[in-house]
Amino acid sequence: MRVSREQAARNRERIIDVASREFREKGFDGIGVADVMKSAGLTHGGFYGHFSSKDDLIAEACAASMDRSVEKWSKLAETSPGAAFAALTNSYLQKAHRDDAATGCTMAALAPDIARQSGAVRKRFTQGMRALRDILAKAIPGQSEAARREKALATMAGLVGTLVLSRAVDDPEFADEILRAGQTVFGEK
Repeated sequence: MRVSREQAARNRERIIDVASREFREKGFDGIGVADVMKSAGLTHGGFYGHFSSKDDLIAEACAASMDRSVEKWSKLAETSPGAAFAALTNSYLQKAHRDDAATGCTMAALAPDIARQSGAVRKRFTQGMRALRDILAKAIPGQSEAARREKALATMAGLVGTLVLSRAVDDPEFADEILRAGQTVFGEK
């Protein structure tokens, strides 16, 4: 039975959404195409009607999750005039964000994996990183544009590092200590 173009488009978006969550939770090598399709409620055989390869899916899933982060950061910055930097950093360093890698930041969940991926995946990630950097840089008061961008990049590196290390340790109290340290250094009141 053939599906309509509209249904095919919805199926493709569902596959991308599921893959985005699964990749952030398990890494690119931690889940196969068959499992992504099963989680999306579709058959493995239908995969190649939507994507040319797993790498193609990885690029699309990465782009989609980065786009969602850009949208979230943009809305947060817009709804926090005069306090956008604090809103962005404090939102990022929340326990709930740390504890839910599947719906959290692509940078913290997948940056090491992305560094080993094809040009298409890295290109999509780079586009998202630049957009996030620009949102954060606009939230920094004063200074030159170059100085704001530099502070934004350093802050992003600190935020991501805090989240990665806090997720990686096996001691919940130490994980919370790492998160609090990041909040102290990078968060603003």
